[in-house]
Amino acid sequence: MKPTRTSGDAAGESSDYVVVGSGSAGAIVARRLADTGATVTLIESGRQRRGPLVTVPGMCGAIHAVTPLQRLVTWPAYTVPQQHMKGRKLPQSHGRTLGGGSVINGMAFVRGNRRNYDDWAADGANGWGFADVLPSFRRLEHFEDGPSELRGGDGPIAVERATGLANITQSYMAALAETAGVGINDDYNGTQQSGVSPIQQSACAGRRVGTDRGYLWDAPTNLRVVTGATATRVLIEGGRARGVELVAGRNRRFLAPVRASREVIISAGSLGSPRLLMLSGIGPAAHLRDHGIKVIADVPVGDNLHDHLFVPMSYHAVGGRSASPLSFARFAVRECLRPRSTYLAHTLFEAVAFVDSGVRTGAEVPDLQMFILPMGYPENQDRPGLHLPADSSLSLTLMPTLIYPESRGTVRLASTDPFTAPLIDPNYLAESQDRATLVAGMELVRETLAHKAIARQVGREVLPGSDQHGADLAEFVRRNASGVYHPVGTCRMGTDARSVVDPSLRVRGVEGLRVADASIMPSIVGGNTNAASMMIGERAAELIIDG
Repeated sequence: MKPTRTSGDAAGESSDYVVVGSGSAGAIVARRLADTGATVTLIESGRQRRGPLVTVPGMCGAIHAVTPLQRLVTWPAYTVPQQHMKGRKLPQSHGRTLGGGSVINGMAFVRGNRRNYDDWAADGANGWGFADVLPSFRRLEHFEDGPSELRGGDGPIAVERATGLANITQSYMAALAETAGVGINDDYNGTQQSGVSPIQQSACAGRRVGTDRGYLWDAPTNLRVVTGATATRVLIEGGRARGVELVAGRNRRFLAPVRASREVIISAGSLGSPRLLMLSGIGPAAHLRDHGIKVIADVPVGDNLHDHLFVPMSYHAVGGRSASPLSFARFAVRECLRPRSTYLAHTLFEAVAFVDSGVRTGAEVPDLQMFILPMGYPENQDRPGLHLPADSSLSLTLMPTLIYPESRGTVRLASTDPFTAPLIDPNYLAESQDRATLVAGMELVRETLAHKAIARQVGREVLPGSDQHGADLAEFVRRNASGVYHPVGTCRMGTDARSVVDPSLRVRGVEGLRVADASIMPSIVGGNTNAASMMIGERAAELIIDG
């Protein structure tokens, strides 16, 4: 990649397009527009990172385990107290580095269920059905099996299956396949999603492949990448977006605006994009007036927030791994010296399953995602950092994950200071069905562990504890469930009054302004959101280029 420019170099300059946010969608939008010959300025508040912390796949655990490391590459944030989860404030950190979330996440490559996109189209997002978005998915990926009718073979994002799985992982996969009646699925991004599979990850040869590496390292010179600069407001003149205001450095030095002759594209994520729009006068009118912000467009920015939710269940298990920091450090050193020599060559989640909880009547798609992690897990992640438990025994953790939450929340401004985290309220577990689905997932875990393929390898149930049943499990969910850092929906796409952007991703009420990231999802996809966010980047660029 060409050297990134400092924020001061960007002052007062103009481009055809300005893209705010270099994450899973933004980097792709910027690169695809630049490939047409247009001049593009890509604004990123974080810095470029190239070391082992963000290139060795298994180091994603360290990012979330060590608070100082986490703060190097994320915006730290919390929810407001969650009234249905014992008043807990759950972490909501999101990427602050070139490549955004694609550089700090768990790398799970999951498109979701094809039905998700057909539902979007049926709900008003015309042109976003599965047949419409499939070319974008294929364009971005380089799947290890090569190209097919459903998979891409020469895209910028390498996708490979985890290998060298722990013995306990393989045993649980076999047991769950039979217990849930879904079998082993060779490709959950293929013809069907249901089943148990080694996890697919955005990595190649033991190294992470984020959008920074896939789309920006070899960027053409007409793509100007500006790091260390935070967009504080979209400039709107005569009802049209003309550029963005920037602040740089710890001393918050104001810079001359970066202007766009054609369009401004906001790709700051489901928490950052609504905040920037509201600071710019685009959002719920009454809320903006409460903060003394002039209303330019009264649209429901910040509504429809929802996220996946998981609950950890941890067991002592022969054939598992130790969560000891010392053991992890030894493996990390080995993996840095010799790629693909340890389990850190893949994300820590080794396998995944998509199954039906049985809670929803008439469900046509799996509503539970089960993550398989062959090591222990701590109770309650309500502080920054993943504080490993004192018990470093060989362990197994299963994470039943709610992938279609009924609960909806909001993002709102806490103040007009662009560096103040917004008020984030996912309203987790407001709907009883969400809690019931997670409890059903916990019961499925216990049933699976009684299967002959794994029963003799599993010892004490550390979390929640074998004495917990019935109402105790529901209480455990309230005390220990965690968001999966997959917030979506806050700039909803559609054609009705609930929408912030139209199906071409244009912001209602303002010309020359689009949003392209997970915030535009009308409803969350059935699986990790990074692949879908990258698809949105590809699709957004296509829509802009096609006019």
